[in-house]
Order: sequence, then structure tokens, then C-alpha cells
Amino acid sequence: MHGAVMLDGQGSAVRPALIWCDVRTEKQCRDLTAKIGHERLIELTCNPALANFTLTKLLWVRENEPENWKRVRSVMLPKDYVRFRLTGERATDMADASGTLLLNVAHRRWSQEMLQAAELDERLLPTLSESPEVCGKISGKGAAETGLRVGTPVVAGAGDQAAGAVGMGIVAPGTVSATIGTSGVVFAATDRPALDPHGRVHTFCHAIPGRWHVMGVTQAAGLSLRWFRDTFATNPGGARESYDQLTAEAAKIPAGSDGLLWTPYLMGERTPHLDSNARGALVGLTASHTRAHVVRAILEGVAFSLRDTFTLFSEMKVPVSTIRLGGGGARSPLWRQIQADVFGHAVEILEAEEGAAYGAALLAGVGAGLWPTVDAACAATVRVASRVSLRPTAVSTLNASYAAYRRVYAATREIFNLHKEAGQAD
Repeated sequence: MHGAVMLDGQGSAVRPALIWCDVRTEKQCRDLTAKIGHERLIELTCNPALANFTLTKLLWVRENEPENWKRVRSVMLPKDYVRFRLTGERATDMADASGTLLLNVAHRRWSQEMLQAAELDERLLPTLSESPEVCGKISGKGAAETGLRVGTPVVAGAGDQAAGAVGMGIVAPGTVSATIGTSGVVFAATDRPALDPHGRVHTFCHAIPGRWHVMGVTQAAGLSLRWFRDTFATNPGGARESYDQLTAEAAKIPAGSDGLLWTPYLMGERTPHLDSNARGALVGLTASHTRAHVVRAILEGVAFSLRDTFTLFSEMKVPVSTIRLGGGGARSPLWRQIQADVFGHAVEILEAEEGAAYGAALLAGVGAGLWPTVDAACAATVRVASRVSLRPTAVSTLNASYAAYRRVYAATREIFNLHKEAGQAD
């Protein structure tokens, strides 16, 4: 999602794509917000200007690489470039387009006001389709490169989060997913474009026609654990220790990590802070803490960051009746239990582990006529494998830890801002 692929008139990449987690575009975000206004931006696109979004990356290239920009004749998202190579069609879906900052999300069309403000020609953009709609067929060239049959239909598809939600059956209000991959996402389906006036959660079109979703994003969820393992958990031979070994150690530590807290802001943070300058912090270290404490604090800190989105959902009156876990965080028994205890809600694990790929297959099935609707496809295929109940004692402890966690960002923000300013002055 959000990546900026820029092509010339021959369909070749002008430069390497700027991917979702590239946050070099703070200036462009500020300039765009100043030009349009924060409230008006949210009215037009249901979202604020964030460094992750595609439009800000296009503006950065135009300002910083003018010679490259002069060659750009079309722009698209990463998965849509794959479609372009397969079919020759320049197309995208409503869900992925919602993260460009160029879509009128409420009305599911490109925003003429945003294009005008950004001084972009709509002809640069791909055509829009709903996720299960067929928008192209495998070309002769695509067939030669892949072995797929010429004429095979290709549906619009979706970004990983909307496709993952389909694969997990998050299609109607009340059912919510919490997915921990490199980033972490809490995702709720809605029958209206629900808005947070401060833009702390994203409001996007769903992969289901006529439906929307709201989601909160943690930039470095699974990335936090991977960073710790790759940096600090190698054996004498230089090999990295397994996640199973690290979580087995952490499972011996009590809930609350004996007061140790982790804020997972290794790449800035989206929900709820919208701050690309936010930085991770390990708070409360004592001489009695061990490596296992740090690992457990990381697992809990990521769960706390996801709970921030549930807190916002409550403010927005977005219903939460069922929580389903996905991604790497759903594979670890310890992380499953931590999430149930931190959320204060039982969680479900599904039979199909790969939600996004599974959802993409279901969308393709609807487009090919195997099911009449996405709802019908999910009803026929998505199955709950197990449920994890919360533990009341752990819930009480983690509620106290979460209250302390919520204070860490405010306490450290000024420190990191001052440190950045001092570095720039040098």
C-alpha cells in the first residue's frame, strides 16, 4: 500500500519506488496541509496528509528530482504495476486508492479538488474499479512471462489490509481484526465512512462495494521484535535465535514485565500520534530485568499500541463484538494471549493463516463468478479454528501497564524533538 511507482511513456520505471514506510516527505505534508487546511483535507479524503501516503511522495519527487518528474507519464501503486505488467492495463481499486490522498473516499472517485491543489493531471492516475471487478485480462506478453493462459481475467484486488480483512471475514460492522506483521493494523468494517476529526485513524473504502473501513496503524509492530532479535539475539556462531526461543523465555515472565515498558516507535508512529519524529523507548529498566523481560515488554508494547486504536474506536462509536487475530502475532501462543489480555476481549484464530493472499483469492473468485458477493464468499470459506479467553488477573495488571504506557510518548516527545533540533543545528 501507499508506494509510489512512477513510469515513463514507454511504461518503464523512472526511479525506484518510494515505499509505504518512507517518511522523507514531512515538508510536503506540511505544505499540503497549509495550502488546503487540515479540516478540509479530512473532508475531501477522510484522512490527514501523512508522510506514508502516495501523493506526498509524488510531490517530493517533483520538488527534489525535477528531471525525473519531467519523464513521469503515469503513476500507480506497487501491486498495480504487477497488474500493468500482466495485462497492460493501468488500473487500481477503491481500497488501495484510498491511501493515495487523491481519492474522495466518501464518494469513491478521484478528488478533483485534491488534484487541483496538488497541480496534478488526472491522466497520470489509473482507472478506478471495485475490488472484485474484472479490470483486465492476461496479455500475450503477460502469458509469455508467467505461464498463465492468455485472456485469464484479473480483478482489481486490494491493498494488503483490505484483502487481509476479506480473508479474515471482516466484512460487516462489529467484527474487527488485529494483524501483526512488520506493521500492525486494527481494522473494522463500517457501512458508512466513519471519521475521526483529528485523523488519528484511517478511513478507507473497503474491498467490498458500498462499504468502508477504519483502521489504526502501528508502524513497527512485528518489526520491533525482529529488530531486537537481529540486533541483540545472535548465538556465538552468529546465527539469529528463533522467535520461538525468545517467546518461550518471555512466557516465564509475569504479565506487566515487572514494570518494563516498550513504545514501538522505531519508524515514527501513525495511530494515534501522527508523528514521524516519534522514537521508540524502553522505560523502567532495573538491574533485575533480563532479556526475557525485554522481549515480553516488546510483545506487550506492540499490543498496547494496537489497543490505542480500540480506544479511538470507542470514541468514534465503532462497534467491536468480535476480534480476530492475523499475521505473525496470531502464530505465537504467548502473543495471542497477551493481545486478549491487553484488549480485555476474547480473540479468535482462523483456519486460513494467510489472510491477505486468501482474501485476494476470494476477491478473484467473486470476479470469476464462483460466488455472487464478497459476503457470500466469506460466509462459505472463513472458519474459526480456536478462541483465546482473557485472564482477569492479567487484564488488571496490563490495564495498569497500559495507563503508564500512554504517558511515555508525552514524556519523551520533547526530548526527541530537542535532540533532532540539536542534530540539525550541528
